[in-house]
Amino acid sequence: MSTGSMEQLYQQLILDHAKHPAHRGAQEAFDVEVHHVNPTCGDEVTLRVRLDAGESGSPVIGELTWTGQGCSISQASASVMSQAVSGASVEAAMAMSADFRELMDSRGVLPEKFEDDRLDQALEDAVAFVGVARYPARIKCALLGWAAMKDAVAQAAAQTTQTTQEEGR
Repeated sequence: MSTGSMEQLYQQLILDHAKHPAHRGAQEAFDVEVHHVNPTCGDEVTLRVRLDAGESGSPVIGELTWTGQGCSISQASASVMSQAVSGASVEAAMAMSADFRELMDSRGVLPEKFEDDRLDQALEDAVAFVGVARYPARIKCALLGWAAMKDAVAQAAAQTTQTTQEEGR
């Protein structure tokens, strides 16, 4: 597939997520709620997360929902992030967040490691944001939902650890 065709596909994917966002809404049962704002442009996202015990005993993202307002990039990125991390272990979600950050630091050139099919599958539609990385003013828009997820999951994991330690006393 040519570079132009790939960019068109990526743009369409971003627009589709902006128009039909995944996991948008406010769940009733949650461990942590966070609200993040991009002061540069006013984009906002409120994210709620609930962690569950995974099969190995490690926490997994049982449910993650979000609401927000802003540009198509911030809303689509929150949608893509929520699809990618829902049901994932906390460790995997944090690794995906780090990979997405690396993608945003790429200046629009897909790093070689992202050509590995396993990584591409892990990030799913998030790879479509590689073109956004060419526009420094838009990078914060793409990172907003990911930063909120990272914050919420870290807080929820800390609460879970604290509760487990208190129960063990």
